[in-house]
Amino acid sequence: HIYIQLLVLTGLELGTCTTKWTTDYLSQAEGSKEVKIHVSAVPQMDFLSKNFVYRTLPFDSFVQRAAEVKHKEYFLTEDEKYYLRSVGEDVRKDIADIRKQFPTLAEDVHIPEYFEKEQFFSSVFRISSAGLQLWTHYDVMDNFLIQVTGRKRVVLYSPRDAPYLYLSGTKSEVLDVDNPDMEKYPLFVKAKRYECVLEAGDVLFIPALWFHNVISEEFGVALNVFWKHLPAESYDKTDTYGNKDPMAASRAIQILDRALKTLEELPEEYRDFYARRMVLRIQEKAYRNDYG
Repeated sequence: HIYIQLLVLTGLELGTCTTKWTTDYLSQAEGSKEVKIHVSAVPQMDFLSKNFVYRTLPFDSFVQRAAEVKHKEYFLTEDEKYYLRSVGEDVRKDIADIRKQFPTLAEDVHIPEYFEKEQFFSSVFRISSAGLQLWTHYDVMDNFLIQVTGRKRVVLYSPRDAPYLYLSGTKSEVLDVDNPDMEKYPLFVKAKRYECVLEAGDVLFIPALWFHNVISEEFGVALNVFWKHLPAESYDKTDTYGNKDPMAASRAIQILDRALKTLEELPEEYRDFYARRMVLRIQEKAYRNDYG
């Protein structure tokens, strides 16, 4: 049996943010502090090809621009899209925490308490232009996507469909999940799609390792809360984003890479034969057997 653990929670008590967070209030609350943002000339942002630029704007100016469709002032084009993903003071060492980066707004939010306080990892404040689409990726921690204002569409894929998603690291090369290039990505049709629409005030539980692709159907503000559901020592201490593979997984992949390098010492037919045996062994020893 496959247990689908996706869950949209509605009607939760999220604090005054759901009514207070208008563009004017947001601009006044945090003022002209500088924020680093993504700016894209096209709606589909691609982390692999980096089809966007990073720019800095005062927070109040950024909010006003992100809420517009056409811009009088712009970096690339008059209909460019904006995206803020809050980060810590030092991206290499500090995690995103709305209480530290946006303390005034943090007072308006009540984060659902579905985990122990010591399991908390980060709270990522996000603001997106209407129409912006984020690349498909997975995170290594369970998380809540709290849609405070605006509407988002989220498409998800199970971890077991990883073979069909054309991965590069934690990200999928398939940008357009609605109209994929079938010549380039023929296996993508095998990935089973789960879809939900989040209205203002909805909360989506995204389990660790589940791939997700997010479109902001309207200008919107969201908060992503990540927590450590594995023992703390399982995670990479240098991870500030919640997307570095657990330590044991990283070590296993390094060992596998060394094993593949060793196979190169054999002639091609032997290499093929022993590689297939290795694949079978991995399937026998490590695959779950409760997937249908």
